[in-house]
Amino acid sequence: MTALEYRTIPEAHLERALDLHYLVFLQKDVEDEPRKLHHEILAHCERIGAYDGDELVGLLAAHPLKLSVPGSELPCAGVTFVSVAPTHRRRGVLSGMIDELWRRCAAAGQPLAALWVSETGIYGRFGFEPATRSYTVEIDTDRPLELRIEPDARPLRLVSAEDAPAVIGSLHSAARSERAGRVARDDFWWRTHILRKDDEGNDELSPPRVVVLGEKGAEPAGYVYYRTLSDDEGRGTVHLQELEADSPAAAAALWRYVASIDLVDKVRAWGRPLDDPLLRLSADRDQVRITQEFPALWLRVVDVPAALAGRSWSAPADLVLEVTDAGLPANAGRYRVAVERAGDGFAARVSRTGDAADLTLGVRELAAVYLGDIEPAELVRAGLVTEHTPGAAELLGRASRTGLLPHTTDEF
Repeated sequence: MTALEYRTIPEAHLERALDLHYLVFLQKDVEDEPRKLHHEILAHCERIGAYDGDELVGLLAAHPLKLSVPGSELPCAGVTFVSVAPTHRRRGVLSGMIDELWRRCAAAGQPLAALWVSETGIYGRFGFEPATRSYTVEIDTDRPLELRIEPDARPLRLVSAEDAPAVIGSLHSAARSERAGRVARDDFWWRTHILRKDDEGNDELSPPRVVVLGEKGAEPAGYVYYRTLSDDEGRGTVHLQELEADSPAAAAALWRYVASIDLVDKVRAWGRPLDDPLLRLSADRDQVRITQEFPALWLRVVDVPAALAGRSWSAPADLVLEVTDAGLPANAGRYRVAVERAGDGFAARVSRTGDAADLTLGVRELAAVYLGDIEPAELVRAGLVTEHTPGAAELLGRASRTGLLPHTTDEF
């Protein structure tokens, strides 16, 4: 048995990499356009290959992302296209590729890595943990949507998918700065991941429709992006992909719009934040129902001190955190996190220490609380975090709390 070698997949091997990916994910006869798109996306990624001699038997790619964290953004490896040949399972191929990824994250100054999982049982052992959660919401449109506030009266207008990034990009950026867990979008990302013509998950959905609230030439007050699906009887469902608004009234106007489209019986909004104002705006909760809650973005803290110092904080604190990390031993140890006033907010000084720990937590639990999704005290009650100093978990929770819950919709 030859030793596996982990190295960069050259552009000349991209078609081989796609063939491996399609094999692993049981796809066949991928059409020219989707394959061309996948080739382009893979070409923009950091690519790690596991080679058995000249044979490519493993693939791991990573987008060079900027991920919003509380009060800032940090470089993040967006892991994707993870594939191991069925002939090479249980030979440590994935472990080897992830070890190589950690080396490259360190070289690139990426303190975070993130992914969307296809199998939830795999990635926890590599230190990943869900850091954002989402709802799926359905609206019954057999009757007009009843709302408790008056919607914004400004006009609505349809914008082409090609023109949309220039029109709505700044509003997305502003909304992104208010919530952790969101990916920065450039023109490439808008085109290849957000507003592509065909929906990769369901080729029966319409092309993307983008509707903007506000006068032409003015900064939009909000936008909604959706696709539609009609049944054999000509009745349809709106599949809402994204809705952003700068006020509750603007949000109300956009929700009322999608719920009033002709020939539509239902609006299905996948991936809404757990603190979505719609759940309060609705006058009849029998009409607006939560049908699913699910973990969205899985996060991995690759560089503990850089990650803790790279986000803002909401209250003063002085805590010693003992972090355990079997996958990255250099991460493990005790860190003093001294959160102090800095301008209008709070910032942390993070340093190694030999002092006794106030809290002991694994790198997975650190990921769970890092963006503000889970309170540390909840993990103490679950037996996943050990509190050595009474009140330490509550103190960390106050210091790391965010005004809005983290939220992620960009799949990759």
